[in-house]
Amino acid sequence: MLESIVLALGEITSGTHLFYLFGGVVMGLMVGIFPGLGGIVGLSLLLPFLYGMDPTSALAMLIGLVAIIPTSDTFTSVLMGIPGSSASQATVLDGFPLAKKGEAARALGAAFSASLYGGVVGAIVLTFFIVVARPIILLFTSAELFMLTILGLSMVGVLAGNCLPKGLLACGMGLMFGALGGAPATGEFRMSFDIPYLGDGLPLVVIGLAMFAVPEIIDLLRGGGAISRSQSLGKGWIQGLKDMWINKWLCTRCAGIGCMIGALPGLGGSVVDWIAYGHVKQTVKDSSQFGKGDIRGVLAPESANNAKEGGGLIPTLLFAIPGSGSMAVFLGGMELIGLEPGPSMVDGKLNLTYIIIWSLALANVIGAGLCLLISKPVARLTTIKYVYLAPFMIMVICFAAFQATRDLGDLLVLFAVGMLGILFKRFGWPRPAFLIGFVLAGNSETYLYQAVQFYDWGFLLRPGVIIIFVLTALSMWFGARNAPKEEADLGGTAAKTMNMRPQAMFAGLVVLMFAFGLYDGVQHSFLGAVYPVGICVVMLPLAIYLFYVTAANKTDNPANYDYEVEGDHVGRDGVPRLGYYLAWLGGFIAAVILIGFWLAITGFFLIFLRARSDASWLRILILTTAGVGFITALSWIMVLDFPGGLLQHYVKLPWPLS
Repeated sequence: MLESIVLALGEITSGTHLFYLFGGVVMGLMVGIFPGLGGIVGLSLLLPFLYGMDPTSALAMLIGLVAIIPTSDTFTSVLMGIPGSSASQATVLDGFPLAKKGEAARALGAAFSASLYGGVVGAIVLTFFIVVARPIILLFTSAELFMLTILGLSMVGVLAGNCLPKGLLACGMGLMFGALGGAPATGEFRMSFDIPYLGDGLPLVVIGLAMFAVPEIIDLLRGGGAISRSQSLGKGWIQGLKDMWINKWLCTRCAGIGCMIGALPGLGGSVVDWIAYGHVKQTVKDSSQFGKGDIRGVLAPESANNAKEGGGLIPTLLFAIPGSGSMAVFLGGMELIGLEPGPSMVDGKLNLTYIIIWSLALANVIGAGLCLLISKPVARLTTIKYVYLAPFMIMVICFAAFQATRDLGDLLVLFAVGMLGILFKRFGWPRPAFLIGFVLAGNSETYLYQAVQFYDWGFLLRPGVIIIFVLTALSMWFGARNAPKEEADLGGTAAKTMNMRPQAMFAGLVVLMFAFGLYDGVQHSFLGAVYPVGICVVMLPLAIYLFYVTAANKTDNPANYDYEVEGDHVGRDGVPRLGYYLAWLGGFIAAVILIGFWLAITGFFLIFLRARSDASWLRILILTTAGVGFITALSWIMVLDFPGGLLQHYVKLPWPLS
């Protein structure tokens, strides 16, 4: 073992290894900053360049890219409220409110320093754990993994705000949306309406962008100002570094959670940030500022999602079982350069294993340093009037959403679920609860089916299942004990100032959704129906109750009516209506379907900026050229497709018009 450590240290400190590691970090930084792409796209782009490379140099590039993406994807999560990837969704909850307060640089500084800390802790844990990990991981069967998904779902109570019924129903809707498509046990198509696109289910990237990005873009456009309410960037990233040091034990605990969850095959990075966020909110004495700009809500998920990369290497290296999508592509990269994962990575190739582990730690240091270096100037984007940023954001999220399956259905789902996200935000329904339900739907159904098949219902008495159940119960108890004592807000935050009729209509829509899910479920076989039917049977009575409560509280006072009931596209208080900006987004997507993305985005920039900003034609042309030029260059460099429309279907056009 000592000889392996010496050989590994000599290799990672060589100039060649550091050069390729830095190259991987820079590529990962560029991919991570672009929302919706994530590690799978980045690693897939890197694979063609690995042919003929020295194995350790190729590993350096792979590890550099894997390490930095969970760090660099924080930029859009904090600055724009757009999750950079599935691993940075929880960061939005407090990072974006901090940016609105003018503390974007502080939030970024805290996030990057926590990412660095979590990545290094993950590598340290992995160094000592790798030689004993194999028998421990083998103890986790589908029964224990199912209970871990239940632990993740228990975070709903923490994320529900001050109205648990809405939180539970939002989670139930997420589970139902996640069950759409082929059933894991039988392959039957559920709630797909015989539409081929829906047969494979809805992509997580599209759902994340729709639930968080679309409502924030519409909301900021209606506000008319900049993202930040203050022109100051606050105390900047140095304050963020201090925040991390003050909360170092919190970051250590969350990094440990990240290592543990990352080491379990199948859960991956989509849930670890939510569990870390729920943990910190449950264990602090005062959780009243979470969701409003509490720096601990940034530190916890960021330290966890970087540490889980180290944990994710354990099943990948020891069993050739990827713990996440990015680890699956990483596994392909290892096989491409002639390395075979398995028990030999601990027995005969321990030095190579340590090269991978310590390269991960070194890449986190380099990547976090680069991000900290550029965080303050990048944070100045929050002081720009949002009407100038909006076309760029719409262009980015639509282009990123299309990369999920390369189907125009991605854009239609983005718009439809985006409208649902707007209604969630408007009526006080917790969007994180919906997202965590969606993320865990597939795993929870698969693991439940496998556990019952292998162990019958006796799996509930397995020691590991009981231990995780106790941890789940303790987690919920801590959350209930530390929850702020507030009156349940069944009507939403705007209930006292607006008509309750729209909220009752939305609650009625939720009832119809679960009723349809129940109707569709009973059309299938027992194994295909038991999961969605079980969800709907539990949720339907709760939805009916909420509908009754909101409908019974409607008011006839004209002063309380929603200001959007009158006028053309502007309400009584002069603020543009929701439907006005939704029409802009819908019109752009319709134009993409008709004439393709490149022509549509060019026209959208020109028309939107002319109609909604006070910019001169010269400035509009400069902004349009910059935006369209950026997305064209990105598409060419990363070999990513533009969505084509009916025009491209009938007329052969040169790239990028094709």
